[in-house]
Amino acid sequence: MSNLLISSTHQQRLIDVMNSLPIQPKYSKAQLLIKDLKLSSAGEVEMFYSPHNEYINPSAKVMLVGITPGWQQMEIAYRTAIQVLKAHKSYEQACKEAKISARMAGSMRSNLIQMLQEIGLHEYVKVPHVQRLFEADCTLLHTTSLIRYPVLVNKQNYNGHQPSILKNTFLYQAVLESFLPELEQLKYPLIIPLGKSVEAVLHQLLDEHRIKEGKILWGFPHPSGANGSRVKQFLHTKTGMQNILREWRH
Repeated sequence: MSNLLISSTHQQRLIDVMNSLPIQPKYSKAQLLIKDLKLSSAGEVEMFYSPHNEYINPSAKVMLVGITPGWQQMEIAYRTAIQVLKAHKSYEQACKEAKISARMAGSMRSNLIQMLQEIGLHEYVKVPHVQRLFEADCTLLHTTSLIRYPVLVNKQNYNGHQPSILKNTFLYQAVLESFLPELEQLKYPLIIPLGKSVEAVLHQLLDEHRIKEGKILWGFPHPSGANGSRVKQFLHTKTGMQNILREWRH
């Protein structure tokens, strides 16, 4: 467990806010996108706290990297963490259970599993099926984002383009403060950037010598159902990714 951006005093305030919320089947934006849960902002770009990416799995062999958690992940993470805290369990346990529930949630997870299975990731990590990586007791996978906490623009999910991470000081600084220290805690994992926006930032970090080349699987499409070119891109890069994984496996 590592709280890279949040002090212990601030953490306690966030726990108090979560404990003040009722247990319910779903939360609204009006309940969670509030001043007490906002970490920082720059104009219309706002960053909100979410408990799930507070949990880091240092023993992971595979690191899936998205842009930033979306609203759906954030809501699921709170729903889970609040239940755990109200059961008088620790903050660390709440973050871990929130991570398992929220990571790549929704149709994105099923798209992701299907594509990872097709390129043979299960053979690389020696499991019967990629689905195994997402099971609660499996320690081979770490999911995260370039920007650790949810970023919203005008209260809507940030799409990685408007504004550009590389051209926006606030967003790029968030990458440096959260992703880099997190990567240092893992021991040379296979990094799978999800989509071209993530790849562009990783290339910039490489150019600036902030990260080492290592094992980065280039060409994987963003698994969101909203990504209309997902299937076309996957078919175009699939063979190359399969060959790379095969080489690394031997």
